[in-house]
Amino acid sequence: MSPTRRPKAAPTPYVELDRAAWSRLRENQPMSLEHKDLARLRGLGDRLDLREVEEVYLPLSRLLHYYVEAVHGLRLATSEFLGERPSRVPFVVGVAGSVAVGKSTTARILKELMSRWPQTPRVSLVTTDGFLHSNAELERRGLLQRKGFPESYDRRALLRFIADVKSGLPVVEARQYSHLTYDVLPGTVTIRKPDVLIVEGLNVLQPPAVRPDGSNTGAISDYFDFSVYVDAPVDEIRAWYVERFLRLRETAFADPQSYFHRYAALSDEEARETATGIWSRINEPNLVHNIVPTRDRATLVLTKGEDHAVTRIRLRKI
Repeated sequence: MSPTRRPKAAPTPYVELDRAAWSRLRENQPMSLEHKDLARLRGLGDRLDLREVEEVYLPLSRLLHYYVEAVHGLRLATSEFLGERPSRVPFVVGVAGSVAVGKSTTARILKELMSRWPQTPRVSLVTTDGFLHSNAELERRGLLQRKGFPESYDRRALLRFIADVKSGLPVVEARQYSHLTYDVLPGTVTIRKPDVLIVEGLNVLQPPAVRPDGSNTGAISDYFDFSVYVDAPVDEIRAWYVERFLRLRETAFADPQSYFHRYAALSDEEARETATGIWSRINEPNLVHNIVPTRDRATLVLTKGEDHAVTRIRLRKI
């Protein structure tokens, strides 16, 4: 090869931007959140501040605004072509990523920003935790130690829920989950034809599973109009998970009703050892084998650095 010729870069469907370049794309998107909002929205261990909202989430909010209007226009054109009466269909956003990476905070921030648009005042947020099989069912199936893995979810119920919302049903019931009792709750929450539905969970970008007869289960991501994957190096997420475990030991775990109350009395050293063991047995294998492989199916990838702040953004352009 000539010394002046460089090998061509591998083709990619993404354009990659550093945080500075991405933040400039905010343009005139108004800032609608205050410090008191962040205190309510940020998750345990997250270091989200208003600067991060301005530089990362406001540009994303502006982009989502374009997507919502463009998708609505496309649906109107399709309805006209088919001779149907046009109607506004809920815009669905998926948010994926590892335990402790901050995907729940990302989902809550997006909900808050999008609900303040005049065009989409009704924004609902549902987590897939509510569609886990109950602890009793997981134990019956021998899956209690694989909670969070794809097979631990009632995939059929989750697919039916999103399909019902997407089809425009006026009322759809979503299951709920308690992180205190570490189990699904008996009741449901009512979703009433939202303008936007945000679906947050570990495996929301999972591809369809193939059944023994050759058919497939379908994928909930088929119903997404936009998807976000919150990314970070595995070693960093492990450290965040352990830090969060230590904080939970002093807060949620201290509640006698907590499923994890037995960890409240652990010393710092014992807590770190316990958290590292849980991470190594359950969360890291799930991340490496099931969650990370879905990253390239996302519309947008937010990559975090050591300090939990987003440093790079990849946007699918094809």
